Amino acid sequence: MLKTRVMPCLLLDGKRLVKTVKFNDPDYVGDPVNAVMIYNEKEVDELIFLDINATKQAREPAYDVIANIATECFMPFTYGGGVHSIEQMKRIFALGVEKIAINSHLAMNHDLVTKASEKFGSQSIVASIDVKKSWSGHYRVHTHGGTKNTGQNPVEWAKRVEQLGIGEILLTSIDRDGTYEGYDLQLVKSVSEAVNVPIIACGGAGKVQDFGDAVKAGASAVAAGSMVVYHGAARGVLINFPSREELSRVLP
Repeated sequence: MLKTRVMPCLLLDGKRLVKTVKFNDPDYVGDPVNAVMIYNEKEVDELIFLDINATKQAREPAYDVIANIATECFMPFTYGGGVHSIEQMKRIFALGVEKIAINSHLAMNHDLVTKASEKFGSQSIVASIDVKKSWSGHYRVHTHGGTKNTGQNPVEWAKRVEQLGIGEILLTSIDRDGTYEGYDLQLVKSVSEAVNVPIIACGGAGKVQDFGDAVKAGASAVAAGSMVVYHGAARGVLINFPSREELSRVLP
């Protein structure tokens, strides 16, 4: 069994499964439950579901969708999107979700993270950190689906959220999202060296070797989006996942 977790990072827009490029132009790729059933067959370790518009639209998480996913999902999964209260978290965990990812409300309400970690355990709370380079080449943390620049340096922000009590960081490069260009290894390295919690590298995976490169840069786990929902340059929808044999060639 591989030590490194490799997981699809799947984007929701309410009930729809979508995929973006650099966080823009969401493309419909199917029904999330159908995707889960395929990943079950492929014996995927873990899944991440992020509702990209819940916070931007100021709406509740789609609890019925989460419940349907949990009913079919044979592996642990993380949910993020629109979560801003302990009561919401209770409801989501009760549906069978393993971890909750917090992004925008991580920046807006520090107490929420600390209280959640104390109540549910730090291993259940994931800090989702979306990063984009400025025109001057500086990394900056963005929230609200990449639309709001917090001005925060991701290394300093990662240190801060670790102090708040999160158990893991989902680190996503907005610039690499959906591009197949590989992970931003400089970003992965700088953040992973600054904190002691596990880093999930996300954004840019285009081939299996990219997973190995991210781990060498300091990632504890890797996530992929386009690579596991599309096939070929024409981006034909095909829910897929590398074989254990392929993964074992590049991962510990």
